[in-house]
Formats: sequence, C-alpha cells, structure tokens
Amino acid sequence: MTTDQFFEKFELFADTPNAVGKMRELILHQAFAGKLLPKTAEWSVAPLKSLATKIGSGATPDGGRESYVQTGVPLIRSMNVHFGGFVPHGLVYLTEKQAAELANVSVQARDVLLNITGASIGRCTIAPPEMAGARVNQHVMIIRSIAEMEPRFLSMFLASPAVQWMINDIEVGATRQALTKGMIERFEIPLPPLAEQKRIVAKVDELMALCDRLEAEQAEREQKHAALARASLARFAEAPTPANLEFLFHNAYTIDPADLRKSILTLAVQGKLVPQDPEDESSAQFLARSQIVNATKVEENDWDLPDTWALVRFEDIAQVSSGVTLGRKLGDRRTVTLPYLRVANVQRGGFDLRVVKDVAIPEDEIERFALRKNDLLMTEGGDWDKVGRAAIWKSQISVCLHQNHVFRSRMRSPELLPEWFERVFNSPFGRKYFESASKQTTNLASINMRQVRACPVPLPPLAEQRRIVAKVDQLMALVDQLEAQLAASRATAEKLTEAVVAELTGGAA
Repeated sequence: MTTDQFFEKFELFADTPNAVGKMRELILHQAFAGKLLPKTAEWSVAPLKSLATKIGSGATPDGGRESYVQTGVPLIRSMNVHFGGFVPHGLVYLTEKQAAELANVSVQARDVLLNITGASIGRCTIAPPEMAGARVNQHVMIIRSIAEMEPRFLSMFLASPAVQWMINDIEVGATRQALTKGMIERFEIPLPPLAEQKRIVAKVDELMALCDRLEAEQAEREQKHAALARASLARFAEAPTPANLEFLFHNAYTIDPADLRKSILTLAVQGKLVPQDPEDESSAQFLARSQIVNATKVEENDWDLPDTWALVRFEDIAQVSSGVTLGRKLGDRRTVTLPYLRVANVQRGGFDLRVVKDVAIPEDEIERFALRKNDLLMTEGGDWDKVGRAAIWKSQISVCLHQNHVFRSRMRSPELLPEWFERVFNSPFGRKYFESASKQTTNLASINMRQVRACPVPLPPLAEQRRIVAKVDQLMALVDQLEAQLAASRATAEKLTEAVVAELTGGAA
C-alpha cells in the first residue's frame, strides 16, 4: 500500500484512537525518509551546527513576571510555541532597556523556535513576520538556518516522529527534561537540494490540510453521534421501554458505556426501570410489619418516587459500623493475624483482591470486625469522584476484616436486598449526595459514618427491589457486551493501522 492509498482508504482506520494524529506522523515520517516525493538527488546529512547561523536561547528579566509591561518588545515563551503554529495568546512585553539586555536573542521572521525544557519540550514552529524584533526567554531556542536550508523544512523535520522520540528520551536532572545548545547543534539533519526541500514542504502542507479536513469531518460526525446518543438516552429516560432500549444499542452511533450505566442506575433508583405492581406490599406496609423503623418521612428534595416507595435514612434499615484501626498498641492481648480490606480493595460494584494485607487483631475483636456474606462495604475517602463507592462482600476470603476507612453496612432485615442499596449508592444520585456531604481538599474527599447513616435512600417494595436488581443486571450485562465489542473493534482498527504504517515506514510504526 502506498501513502496515497492509505489516505484514500482512511475510512478503514477512522475509528482508531488518534487516527488523524497517526496520519500526521506518517506524513512527516515519509517526508524525511524520502518517500513522499521522488528524490531528485541523493540527500546529504549534516549536523545542525553547520546549517545554522544562530542557535541560542534567551532569559527572563530580573523580577520575572512582575517586571513585564503592557506594551513594548514582545517576549516569546514556551506557551507561544506550538506545532500548529505561533500562538500570540499569553505574550508578555519588555521595556526597551530589558530588550537591550537580550539583544543577542532578537528574533527574525522565519526563525525556527524550539521549546527546550519542561512538558512542552520539542514543540517547534516558525516565527511569523510580526514577531521580528521580539526576544525569547530561557525556555525557547532560536535556530536561524543558512540559505541552503529552508526554515520550514527544518521545523517540520524537528517535529517528525523520529526527532520527537529522540527528544522525549532525553532527560537532564532528576525530574526535568531539557535540551542543551550542544545537543541541538549535534542533531543530524537531512539536506536535500533546496528546491526539493520546498517541494516537500508544499506536499506536507497539502496533506496536512487534508488531515485538517478529515479531522473537521470526524468532529462533525462525533457531534452528530453525540446528539443522537443524548436523544436516545433522553427517550429511554422518559419511557424505558424495550423499543427505546434498542435505540441505546443502535449501530449508527455509540453511547459511552459509562453514560449508559449512569442512565440505567438513575432510572432504577427513580422507579422508572420496571413497572410498579399494585399487588406488591408497599414499603410503608413492610416497615410497619417488620418494625424496623417508624415510617418517618424523609424530606424528598430531588427525589420523585412512586407512591408505593418510601424514602428513609440509611441507618433505619442498616447497621453501619467502622472497622479496625491500624497501628494500635495491643500490649499483651492475645492476637491473631488476619487479612483485611483497605479502601483500594473496595471498588464500585466489586473488589480488587490482588493485594490484600494482614493485620494483627485481638482474638476477642474478631467477631466485631469480621465480614459476613452480603455485607455492603463503602469507602470513606479517596479521589473526590470515588468517595462512597460501594460493593457487596460475597465471602471471597473465608475470614476477612475491614479497616476503619471502610464502612460496613448490615441489613436490619434478611428480606432487604443489599444489592439494591449498592445500586443506590453507586448511582448518580448516591454519588451526588456523597459529593455534597464530603469534606474535600485538593483532589481528595472523605465522608464520616454519621453522613453514611444519614444518607436518604429510596426503599421500593421488596418484590420490586428484586425486579429492579434483575433488570439492572440484565442491562449492565448488555453494556458490558457493548463495551467489549467497542474495545475489540478499536483494537482491531488500531492493529490494522499499525500494520499499514509499519509497511509504509519499513517497520517504524
């Protein structure tokens, strides 16, 4: 397959992650491998030092950002240098005196600008005419090429995959990447005849413009698909019928499996996923019969529940307790070492038991902290969007404890389904409650046992609980299948793309 054929058959690769990005990389690779256009002569190779009249970076004036002025001589920083071109947003300005101190790094139109430190290391572009006379700071290198080197050819070469891979492998210091002047001077640059350089630049521009159009078409398709997906989710939310369910799994568009799961759980906890049965014992009747709790009405707030449901505090229908505190001094008490669950073990809807740690515990506390089958576990803290995640323990480990950062909930009646309450806590409504109730710091959040106990939870009739849980499981299984199909399709497309790119680049994918 040729490069042109690859472009003609782009629809075969369109679903590959970053498909257009891979095309851009391929264009640059082919350009500097001499495969984009027929060669008119053999290319020489020379170190960049011999192809440039200037290679140098600047500095930040004393006083840093406090010393900048509103107008004056522009100071180019790394945020202004992008592969797609020069970005004037964020430009700062120097006084004439400050600029004079950086006279040796005065920019000329068509200089190559290269970021040499930090996260944007390797980004490069051409200085536009309006930046003539600007200065650069210490994070940007000016490369001014000789007459035999087309600046845009050089800039494109520096942006090519081979050079970028080399730059990304360079690390100076313990944590910060940097390119030194010496490193840059030793870069080996291909040197076709100047006329050929210009033809290559023109061809690259032509193909990159094609990439821009393909990218715009992709974005338009994705917007249309997203609108269809939102409409399908809304239709299903208004009327969760089998017919509307089929629209969620339509071949014409893909709904994010995460959005599907959220929608299913939202409908479940609102009583919209399965029809109510007038023959069911109502929740109020169950509460009165079981004597679990006086049917105290909880303020509904955002809840709009069926008449046969109740809204209760979680502590009314479950015993909530904390777990083992680590690092206690146990003195001469008789202890035994047992496995325990940490926050990391409790995921949303399941457990990660690949690493389970042990703790020494007094023998007389085992009963207090040991988990039982069908205990509902919830996490106290973690990332703000993961706090309060819940899962049901199925005795995966015969005798297992839980630490104090994992709350254990045990139903007050064997008739209650812990699976129902797991779905409630993992639903958008449950997550919204814990997000609003949690104590939050930068990237972290935590809840306490009082907040868990006070959480308002919807209580459907027992028979309806079972129907809802069964329906949720059925729909989640369909979502799992969809997610697996999407992953397989994307993996196949990615492998196909990589194989074709490898063929075109002689093994460099």
